[in-house]
Amino acid sequence: MRKFVRLFLLSILCSTLSFAQTIPQPVKTEPIMEHHGKIYVVMLVCLVVLGGLISYLFILDRHIAKLEKEKKTH
Repeated sequence: MRKFVRLFLLSILCSTLSFAQTIPQPVKTEPIMEHHGKIYVVMLVCLVVLGGLISYLFILDRHIAKLEKEKKTH
């Protein structure tokens, strides 16, 4: 059984080393996004979501502060 495990680990190591020697091709997705103008749509959606989260946290903080103030007075 130990022989099998050693052989298995050795084969995984050899296959990993053989894949490590291939030269990766550059990914060309950036020009496609910029060419069609979709990168700006993605950025706009991210900014809208981030703005919504920040405004929600601000409103939530105001409500909590109001409740804490009411609790102190009672």
